[in-house]
Amino acid sequence: MAGKKQFDVGTALDAAMVQFWRAGYADTSLDDLSRATGLNRSSIYSSFGDKDSLYLRCLDRYAARYGNRYDQALSCASEEPLQAVGAFFEVTLRRIADPDVPDGCLIAQTAMAATALSPTITARAIEALDFQRARLRTALSAAQLTEGDADDFAVHLTAVNQSLALMSRTGASHKQLRTVIDISMSALSHALHAGR
Repeated sequence: MAGKKQFDVGTALDAAMVQFWRAGYADTSLDDLSRATGLNRSSIYSSFGDKDSLYLRCLDRYAARYGNRYDQALSCASEEPLQAVGAFFEVTLRRIADPDVPDGCLIAQTAMAATALSPTITARAIEALDFQRARLRTALSAAQLTEGDADDFAVHLTAVNQSLALMSRTGASHKQLRTVIDISMSALSHALHAGR
């Protein structure tokens, strides 16, 4: 239509996602979102709905983008479980090292702010964390760990992965993050070899 400004929805969502990720939900205003996306308030509302709706779309976009990378990393878990879990952590380390995105994890950040967010947003963050745990559990079960060990390691590795995001946000060095991963990988290696 003539007179209607056209924009790329994906680019706008990425810009909003980074703004929320950098500042958090509470500290991101509609003016911040307008500056980040290049859209005026009415365009934001007409295209994405209210702030909660936009945040949910950003969370979903984030979860899908990194979730696909985690799935790809874990795809060889039945043949090479340690390599697969190592690749899983590499996804996180690459995200942390990426200069184009903020430190930390948007999902972990959302979960930590849960008491100040709407129940819908909180539920979506918990769902994303549960999905990450389920993804790891499926991979570890395929690696022939017992059901109990697969459950326990899935919980542990999910917690480790989220702690890497938190640690990166507080300035932990790459060496410190690697140490956390190495200890977890050593424990997993022991469990895998004990089960053979």
